[in-house]
Amino acid sequence: MTERQDVLVLGSGAAGLAAALEAAAFAEVTVLTKAQPDASATAWAQGGVAAVLDPGDTFDDHIADTLRTGAGLCDPAVVESIITAGPGRIAALRQLGARFSESEGNASGMTAALALTREGGHSARRIVYMGDHTGQEIHRVLWDAVRAHPRIRLVSNVMAIDFIRANDGRSAARRMQGPVVGAYGLDEASGTVRTYLARATVVATGGAGKVYRYTSNPDVATGDGIAMAHRAGARIENMEFFQFHPTCLYHPQAKNFLISEALRGEGARLRLPSGEAFMERYDAAAELAPRDVVARAIDSELKRLGIDYVLLDITHKPASWLKARFPTIYARCLEFGIDIAREPIPVVPAAHYLCGGIQSSVDGQTHVPGLWAIGEAASTGLHGANRLASNSLLEGLVCAHLARQPLQAWLRTASQPRCAPPWDPGSAVASDEAVIVHHNWDELRLCMWNYVGIVRSAKRLERAKRRIDMLEQEIRAYYWAHLVTRDLLELRNIALIASLIVDCAARRRESRGLHYMADHPLPDAAYAAPTQARATPDP
Repeated sequence: MTERQDVLVLGSGAAGLAAALEAAAFAEVTVLTKAQPDASATAWAQGGVAAVLDPGDTFDDHIADTLRTGAGLCDPAVVESIITAGPGRIAALRQLGARFSESEGNASGMTAALALTREGGHSARRIVYMGDHTGQEIHRVLWDAVRAHPRIRLVSNVMAIDFIRANDGRSAARRMQGPVVGAYGLDEASGTVRTYLARATVVATGGAGKVYRYTSNPDVATGDGIAMAHRAGARIENMEFFQFHPTCLYHPQAKNFLISEALRGEGARLRLPSGEAFMERYDAAAELAPRDVVARAIDSELKRLGIDYVLLDITHKPASWLKARFPTIYARCLEFGIDIAREPIPVVPAAHYLCGGIQSSVDGQTHVPGLWAIGEAASTGLHGANRLASNSLLEGLVCAHLARQPLQAWLRTASQPRCAPPWDPGSAVASDEAVIVHHNWDELRLCMWNYVGIVRSAKRLERAKRRIDMLEQEIRAYYWAHLVTRDLLELRNIALIASLIVDCAARRRESRGLHYMADHPLPDAAYAAPTQARATPDP
């Protein structure tokens, strides 16, 4: 079955929904999501959006904080473009109906009434938030606008498999030079593969936290768009820079529950089980140091003492204030028997945000004709070697807005694809050994956690590469022999993502930002440039 649209958007987080709304001003848009629309990292985001709104704050200060955190790998022009556009995107969200927490003083003017908080790496209070569920609020207003738009169609539970590049009878090598004209997608309900042809395709599939055993990400975060783009010949960069959030809830029954950095912004202290605060030993900014510093400090204490977790203590705040400021965290911890007003929260680091991805410009254009990348799946040059807290939602919203003009210009000349090769399963049969998929999934994620985690070394990366290469061979053989399922497609994608992370990490023989090498603990000026992942696509 073949479906046609002007613009195909993959992903239903903030970046994807915002891009769909921008494109719908001049095109017919289909948004494809492999699960339900709210199963995205956006809906899980607790912290907020960084934007210069306080009269005492400046764009220059926000830019300086971003560049400093990015450890020399940010693109200054991209940083300036995104940060200066921030207030406008906040205003646009409010016009759509977004409700953000307001300051008690309620000064005159729309933006002056907003409450602002501070997070690690920021020199001022500039985080716009809604309690501790900011992402949920942003997703709500974008989703309502998408549902109400007559030119946007949303298709759920269809997982994109691979991009389609223009096929006019040319050789396979020359087809890799043609534009992307859509994607194949697996309809989970029917088990059939559909063809979605489009004049422009936008990747907004989010990150890849599920490549690690412990992550704050939702289950859908398997790096699908990045893996598909690599197979289609797109440039992938900076995959070694994976941000580990310092504080995820440690509890045997809790899964992927993030404890927002905003708690530390409001004075929460990190302590050892003995009660000792330890962050001052690692950085003068203590709990407000950038995330990579805090995550490595916690990791160091866990290994030094042989303990499973550290404690995040905000008991100096009254229960009434905590319930109002962090209602989701307060209620969720209480479900596990933890009253955060009376006792500290057990926390551990977990894979949180991928700073690399598909190389793209600030307006989403990749070097592959017809293919755009926005949000966490993209590498624009904003984050460099380390993301400044709450710059990610900002990036997705701004880049979706900036993509509007080049998308419209592209559609003026791009013709509607006439046809595409039908999906051919060949001699593939249904799998009767799903245990193989699950075993490889678990082994891959554990390998990444043990060897390519917060602290790395050349030996660990070599071990990881050998094992991942073997797993990729097994997975590739299994993929071609069996009919596709979502589990199999996700396994195929995270195996490629793991391989790209190891490849980039092995090329960077220094420590910079989120990438810390035990045998190369200092930065090296020779590596002060983005890392290009291997260019040869896998079959």
